[in-house]
This record gives sequence, structure tokens and C-alpha cells, in this order.
Amino acid sequence: MTLRLAALLLLAVPTLTLSTLRAQQPVARSLAERLGLAPTAMVLIVNGDDVGVSHAANQATIDSLERGLMTSATIMIPAPWFPEIARYAREHPRADFGVHLVHTSEWTGIKWGPVAGRTVVPGLVDPQGYLWPDIERVYSNATPEQAAVEARAQIRKALDAGIDVTHLDSHMGALQYAEPYFQVYRALAREFNLPIRMGSQQILAAFGGGHQRGQLDHDGVVYTDDLIHGGRQKGEAVQTYWRRMIEGLRPGVTELYIHAALAGEEMQAVTNSWKDRAAEFELFTNDASIRALLERKGVQRIGYRALRDLQRGAR
Repeated sequence: MTLRLAALLLLAVPTLTLSTLRAQQPVARSLAERLGLAPTAMVLIVNGDDVGVSHAANQATIDSLERGLMTSATIMIPAPWFPEIARYAREHPRADFGVHLVHTSEWTGIKWGPVAGRTVVPGLVDPQGYLWPDIERVYSNATPEQAAVEARAQIRKALDAGIDVTHLDSHMGALQYAEPYFQVYRALAREFNLPIRMGSQQILAAFGGGHQRGQLDHDGVVYTDDLIHGGRQKGEAVQTYWRRMIEGLRPGVTELYIHAALAGEEMQAVTNSWKDRAAEFELFTNDASIRALLERKGVQRIGYRALRDLQRGAR
């Protein structure tokens, strides 16, 4: 090939400038778009936490799933009323239930121990054989390996009970607030091919994190764009708080979680937050104004099953 011919061939090749390369890069689709929705869609998961802790919590959750705005719920497998909600889940296979991974037992009037067995995960239990009441004592006495054993035992117990598990989240955030424990959470999501609850980037950064979302993206694990967590002002009524949070919803997929329970002696004996739990049940089940607010803002509600189907389809 002559030098002149080579020069002519080079001239025929388009120049790949930086702007050209950027234009050729595929634009990542948003989670809403991957779910088949508009990029500007406001999508909301209303998740019910602490299911299985009491009969009152189970009944409120079932009612809210069937009649109210709740779209999914997560079950505490070691909790005393697990058999009741497991039976409901078996009989209603389209109901959206995840596993609320439990590594703590924080209340004084009701307690539970590990599913894996006290001798199998000794660092997770207090001198009476119950799970520790707070995350700090979990971190100081247990190991991530023991936390993984217990979490895996809870997931398998749910599956063995016939629950079509749709997602995972962590009670009191025990698997999210320390890096070694987050890696357990991450590994479980891969092992069972399930989406997981993740705090917002702001929440993660406050605990020295922020990189975790990129790791989950690498794994192909799906999580919501945002999570409404905290922010209730001192003296603010439950109803006022949730209306304020919903008014502030942005495009994307957001999870909010509530602790629905029927008011009564049972919940009063379990927790001093029973009034708030009863108020959340009423608001998201029987209050027409909150449904009207969601409709006015054009909010679309989905459950975690949609995220699980997306994740499993992609992987």
C-alpha cells in the first residue's frame, strides 16, 4: 500500500471525538423505564413492616393489603405469630411478602431467639438466649458470618413454609449500617436472587457509605431509587407526616414503610408505639383522603414482586 493510498483511507475513517464517543454510549434507563413505565412516573411501594410480631399486626396487614394502599409486606420469621401469616401467604400466593431479616429483639414484653439455634450463632444472643435488643450489641458480640447463617436460616424457613418471597430488608437496619454486615446483605440478595431495601444515597453517606449502590448494580440486584426513612418532626401527627412525605414525592421508584397494627391491648403490651401503628393502619387503609392525594399526584403503586420479576428476568 502506497503512503498516498494509506492517507486517503485514513481520511475516509470518521474522526472519533470525545463528544462522538459519549453520544455512542448507551444511556442507562431508569428503574421506572425498566419496569415499562414513563421516565417521569412517580412510583410508590407501600411496604408493611414487622408482620408476624402479633395477631394485631397480621390482621392489620392483611386488611391493608386487601382493601387499603399497602402493596407489599415483610415478615419477621422468628416472631411468635409467624405461623399465622405464613398460612395466609400460602393461601394467597399472589400476595407480596418479603423477609424482614431479624438480628435484634428490642422490646421488653415480647422476645424471640434465632432461627438457626442459639448454639449455632452464640454471638447473636444475650445471656437469656434472646437476640440482642440493639444493633450495637450485635456488632460488638457477633460476627458477620453468624449474621449470615441466621439470615439464611430465616429465608429458608420462609421458603419452606411455602412463602413466595419477593424481597429482603433488614430489621432496624442491622445489615446496612456496617460494611461487613452490608456485604452479608449483598451476598444474600445474589444467593436468593431477590431485590433488597436500600437507604437513599443521603442516608448511606451519613453512615460512611454511599458506594453500596454501585456494588448492587454490578451484581444485578434491584433496589428502589429512594426510601422514605425518618424525618418526622417533633409533635407532628402521623397523618400530617405522611401527607407531607407524599406531597414531596419525586419521579422514580420510592418505598415507604409503615407498621400497621390494630389498636388494642395486645399491641399496647408489645410496644409504646402502638398508637402510631394504629394510626398508620387507619391512614393507609380507611382514609379516603390519602388515596385521593396519591391519585391527584398521579402516583402509581406497585409491589416488590415487580422488582423481583425485573431482576430475575435480567439475570
